Amino acid sequence: MDRYSQYTDEELIRMLRQGEQEILDYLMEKYKDFVRKEARAMYLIGGETDDLIQEGMIGLFKAVRDYDEGREAAFFTFAKICVDRQLYNAIQGSKRQKHQPLNTYVSLSDHEDVRLGEFLAQSPEAIVIDRENAQLLEQHIHACLSGFENQVLDYYLRGYGYVQIGRLLEKSPKSIDNALQRIRGKVKECLGCV
Repeated sequence: MDRYSQYTDEELIRMLRQGEQEILDYLMEKYKDFVRKEARAMYLIGGETDDLIQEGMIGLFKAVRDYDEGREAAFFTFAKICVDRQLYNAIQGSKRQKHQPLNTYVSLSDHEDVRLGEFLAQSPEAIVIDRENAQLLEQHIHACLSGFENQVLDYYLRGYGYVQIGRLLEKSPKSIDNALQRIRGKVKECLGCV
């Protein structure tokens, strides 16, 4: 698979369409961490991050399938749009009560780019209010967490795994897992009192 690292994504897509099917596996593996990061930026009450990761991987697959070089957009840009759209569709679909945990989510991302919650807004005023509410909620959550828990949450939202976070903070993976469990509980409590 390393033999593909010398090519651009756009070149790889061309090669895939010419019959080199193993390129699909390479691209899915290459962008897996990106999809995890996007999915982890959202906390689903009662849901699993794995559900969102799976939806994001579907979006990535669609990006590989549908990418058109003629549109003059880089593959990464197109892939980000497809992944975000797939996550958004999963949340929209949850409103039909098909997936109850997706009905409520809180973005724990500190990114300035457009988040899915903003897609749900009906007007520019609602977008501004949603952003302010999200910022206030994030501040409230961070105030509820200990310094260690805030560090763990920050690394987790950046896409680091339990083992990586443990190494960075010089703690065991079990300690990180316990911290994430406490964080989930405290976030639920914070949401109950907001």
